[in-house]
Amino acid sequence: MPEQAAKHRYRSIFVSDLHLGLRECRADLLVDFLRRVSCDQLYLVGDIIDGWRLRKSWHWDRHHGDAVRQLLEMARSGVAVTYIPGNHDEVLRGWLGLEITGVRLVRRAEHRTADGRRILVLHGDEFDDVMRCARILTWLGDRGYDVSVRLNYWCNAVRSRFGYPDWSLAHWLKRQVSQAASAVARFEHTLAQEARRMGFDGVICGHVHCPRLRQFDQVTYMNDGDWVESCTALVEHFDGRFELLHWAERAVRRRRAAPAYRQPALVAGSRISG
Repeated sequence: MPEQAAKHRYRSIFVSDLHLGLRECRADLLVDFLRRVSCDQLYLVGDIIDGWRLRKSWHWDRHHGDAVRQLLEMARSGVAVTYIPGNHDEVLRGWLGLEITGVRLVRRAEHRTADGRRILVLHGDEFDDVMRCARILTWLGDRGYDVSVRLNYWCNAVRSRFGYPDWSLAHWLKRQVSQAASAVARFEHTLAQEARRMGFDGVICGHVHCPRLRQFDQVTYMNDGDWVESCTALVEHFDGRFELLHWAERAVRRRRAAPAYRQPALVAGSRISG
């Protein structure tokens, strides 16, 4: 089947926290995702390039390059691409208001759904208490995060060899540590309150690497996750319905469903010349 015919079509797609430049970025899965979907609107909700990591070291394999080419190709093909820089690619906040190779740079965006709802779209780091109040804690947290994603990378490499889907060590740690869970809950509640205060029906963000669809009274909180641990994207269908796609799980199901290749048996009495 031609690649174009196999694509899943959505009205809008939201991805964030790709962290391109980080060795543990699952750019291979990201490229697979981008090649299998199409949309009218694409939102890059921050931390697309990991500028923090690139200050210290540079990791850029062919999958990272392919991911950038796929994103630019979507912009060239007529997809409305909106880039909202996050804290890891905050250097791009100096270019807000510009359009570069078809990609529009903004601090926040308003998305209008197919069923008429107004959705606030932002990265979310300005509502992170740790980021806002204690830069030294942010630095320490970044070091701890580096360790967790590195361990997670090797753990998932082993799981992949045995046909198991990716597993997130950082997510497990966040669930076990009540303080971290409380911080995520406060973050979600604060974002929903901000959307309500501004008159929006919902909010879409990234930053905390916790994919979620959650209702706070009349406000819908949506986090599109990341491409280091979760490998998730948030999509809007043409009826205005939102869905979280867990792409690592889909990739595993696809591999298991694919027919195993078998070498043709030789017919008795035949011989191979050469």
